[in-house]
Amino acid sequence: MIEVGAGPKGTRLVVDVPEITLESDRVNATLATNDAADWLTMSGEDGKLGALDVRFTLRTDDGAIIYVEYGGRADFSTGLVASAPTFQTSDERYKWLNRIQAIGAGHANFETNVLVYHLYEVKVTSD
Repeated sequence: MIEVGAGPKGTRLVVDVPEITLESDRVNATLATNDAADWLTMSGEDGKLGALDVRFTLRTDDGAIIYVEYGGRADFSTGLVASAPTFQTSDERYKWLNRIQAIGAGHANFETNVLVYHLYEVKVTSD
């Protein structure tokens, strides 16, 4: 972790993410390179409110590359995290991801440094 320091939006931290695993009925993937990080901004009266700015690249179990980015909020007093991931890929098998807006609800365990998300696809209708 690198602490950039206090700025106009709060205290900026760059947090490396050493491991990512995505498991679902349609996609199974792990971190493709060591490029994953959260450019986190901490603010709030108690300094425990985090604004997420996360980016990383995944490789699926069948070799596709998927870029993921998301913003969100984290309450470090409770460990609760909310995110809004989007995806980018040119692989024909996964191009459907390019149209997905996901939301994530998660919990960070600060003792093990593990964050677990449950991701959901937002379904937009004209109703």
